[in-house]
Amino acid sequence: MTQDTWSIGELAAGTGVSVKTLRYYSDSGLLPVAGRSTGGHRRFGPQAWERIRLIRRLRALDMPIATITQLVSGERSFDDVVSRELETVQERLTELRWRQATLESLDDCPGEERLRRLDILARVQHLPQARRSLTDHWYRALAATMPRRRLDIMIAMLCPDPPPDPGPATVLAYAELHLLIGTTDFTRWPQDHDEEMRDAPAFYAEIDEAAALTSVAMAQGLPPCAGAAVNAFVSAHARARRESDTPAFRAHLHALVSRSSGFDPRLERYWSLVGTVTGGRVLDMTAAHQWLTAGLSLSLTASPEPGPGPGPGPEPEPPKGDGGRLPRTRC
Repeated sequence: MTQDTWSIGELAAGTGVSVKTLRYYSDSGLLPVAGRSTGGHRRFGPQAWERIRLIRRLRALDMPIATITQLVSGERSFDDVVSRELETVQERLTELRWRQATLESLDDCPGEERLRRLDILARVQHLPQARRSLTDHWYRALAATMPRRRLDIMIAMLCPDPPPDPGPATVLAYAELHLLIGTTDFTRWPQDHDEEMRDAPAFYAEIDEAAALTSVAMAQGLPPCAGAAVNAFVSAHARARRESDTPAFRAHLHALVSRSSGFDPRLERYWSLVGTVTGGRVLDMTAAHQWLTAGLSLSLTASPEPGPGPGPGPEPEPPKGDGGRLPRTRC
């Protein structure tokens, strides 16, 4: 080619792109006009050929015209565009997998059950909004009873992200979480400690230790027992109240926690569903509370020796791993 400029018809003939599309690219700023003919028609310079090839390649990847415009104008880098488009594709894949699992859940089940499932599954088809519904509920329910750091931890446990590759049972479980929080007078978090204890700085750290030890014991299938987990649990409560770990204190604590062991069945169901959604990666707090309550009851019959000063004496050793396996918990 020896000429300096080309008409829109010549570009269309040389590239296989229709005149209408090229005119749209030009109007969008993607194809700069080099000048006008004496008749007022657009003329395009040599860079138009390469620009058209670039646009066609990007459009072959379904990249939006607005994004291509930002790229060629220098408003966004190529790395940024590719990274964001990859995120978009991954989000779409998650939505498609979620839709597939939803349809599988509705497939081959009795008519009445299908209608029930359809009713609850319709609540969670917009995934970001669905998770916000969970977090909004639990922030309202728990904000007045917990320090901010503890609140964030509990929200993360109570409001799992939608799984990226769910099965039918997982989709149903995630949908039922939303059904539960929408029921009338759905329970708030049970409190077995008073205002003074909530403010104790060491309380939640020791409760976390008790929860970790309980989680290990439950994962190993151990029955409730008077051991390290119960000791850490008692220590948290005793130190927060500036009490000593005595048989009398344990009996008093057992009476307190026993009153909160009768959880609303909906809350027990909620934690069970969280376990289904997360594949068991989140500790079932109602089951853990019941395990500790039973272990505390057993510790009363064992009559442990009180430790010196506030708390139960020596701190229980944290569980240690063994070659990637769960550590054994002694009772």
